[in-house]
Amino acid sequence: MNPVTEDRAQEPLTEYAHRLTRRLRAFDRRHPLLWDAHITGFWVTAALIDYVGRGWRHNAHNLDVPGWLLLTLSLGLSLPLLWRRTHPRAALAAMALFALVNAWTGAALQAALLQLAVVYHIALRRPLRDLWWATALVIAPVLVSAARHGEGTWDQQIGSQLMSVTVAALIGITVRTRRNYTEALEDRARRLETERDQQARLATAAERARIAREMHDILGHNLSVITGLADGGRYAAAKSPERAAQALDAIATTSRQALTELRRLLDVMREDEQHDQADLTPQPGLTDLDQLLDGVRSAGLPVHTKTHGSPTVPPGRQLTVYRVIQEALTNTLKHAGAGATAEIELSYEDKGAVTVTITDTGNGSRTDAPSRDGRGLPGMRERTALYGGTLEAGPRPHPEQGWRVRLHLPEETPQ
Repeated sequence: MNPVTEDRAQEPLTEYAHRLTRRLRAFDRRHPLLWDAHITGFWVTAALIDYVGRGWRHNAHNLDVPGWLLLTLSLGLSLPLLWRRTHPRAALAAMALFALVNAWTGAALQAALLQLAVVYHIALRRPLRDLWWATALVIAPVLVSAARHGEGTWDQQIGSQLMSVTVAALIGITVRTRRNYTEALEDRARRLETERDQQARLATAAERARIAREMHDILGHNLSVITGLADGGRYAAAKSPERAAQALDAIATTSRQALTELRRLLDVMREDEQHDQADLTPQPGLTDLDQLLDGVRSAGLPVHTKTHGSPTVPPGRQLTVYRVIQEALTNTLKHAGAGATAEIELSYEDKGAVTVTITDTGNGSRTDAPSRDGRGLPGMRERTALYGGTLEAGPRPHPEQGWRVRLHLPEETPQ
């Protein structure tokens, strides 16, 4: 028979045994006294059978022990098992008294071996140092029997009893170690599950912030351009219908561009893994700056650019530079006022370092306008912090008017 097939055939029986064990343990946790009563009742019955059937006479040193004393000893050596789990030390102490009487009288009832069950529970539930005095209590009756009745050698009787106590204690320690190990694994699994949930919540929050930042950049910029075009078209409608028509065409183009970028962002959020080619469209970079500037210029804001060096910037840094320029120009459109101009100076350095300065000649009356909505300036700083860069935004120094935004991304750190 194939070993794999044999293992599979045994799996249902193994699973049934595991389920039965779990049910028994669950029942024991719910009704511990009922289970203890059954176990105790079994051993009390066995001790009484030994007494009634006179089986004790085969091992007794004294056959003239009174019947009432035998009955008392049988019950005294078995009934304390009822408290073996809740109060094992008290149960062993009570049984030890009857065991001493049992050894002194020479009855030698086999029920005295039930002390080993209590030793097992002491090793399982109590500090291990309790095993020292528990061993002494169990060995003491053996010493009394050897001294009073003198059957067998001391080393044989004490060695045999000591071996029995050691085996019972080792079984208890083994079960205790395995139980502690299982509890540690369960605790670790719970902590890992909690940590996984926390990481998932943090990742969700970070993703929401990223999506909100992207939507702010897309909608804020394009709507600002559309607003500027609409205002210009309204003034031009009466005097120059052709300019108004051009403004409407620019509004349509900008709106379609905003819808395309927004659709692209929403497609990324879909759970469906079968994306079309539009989903794979890259994020904007430095090559898209001309299109961005054309849209801003068409909205009525003259923009001049100066470039130093050749761009050798990775795509991630390009997106940061693009978004910062986009946000700065959007704020200029919103707050700079009529007649303002903007200037962008890009300085490319080695190893991906770049410095961008965006200035405008607005009225300079705004104080912290980019951060009022909680997305503009904080969003730019979050993007900059991803690459260890710095971002400065504020009014230009007196006597110059307007606003200045300066972005610096340092050299890439080798991984």
